[in-house]
Amino acid sequence: MDIRNAVAGLSALAHEGRLTVFRMLVQAGQTGIAAGEIARSLKVPPNTLSANLTILSHAGLIDSRREGRSIIYSARYETMTELLEYLMKDCCGGSPEICASLADVVLRSRCDAQAVA
Repeated sequence: MDIRNAVAGLSALAHEGRLTVFRMLVQAGQTGIAAGEIARSLKVPPNTLSANLTILSHAGLIDSRREGRSIIYSARYETMTELLEYLMKDCCGGSPEICASLADVVLRSRCDAQAVA
């Protein structure tokens, strides 16, 4: 990931509505969620949701696919991983204790808990 892609991703997530949608999609997994269901769940007008989904899509953070009459959105985990790696690259500056608490957060993440269960 280069700096332009990182800025695009961070910019897309630097909005309460878009961050909420993205987190919802991350939690939904590869199955994704229909746009109408997202709008109802978050109580967001369809035009507002559409604008937010477009920005997240242009940043490469989400994918969409058509299923019948619905458009299903899902998080692009590979882009999310690349963004996190970009932010963490050279984090420790040779001192791993600096990033130890971040590593603990990753290990306690919801994904890890589900994998163990």
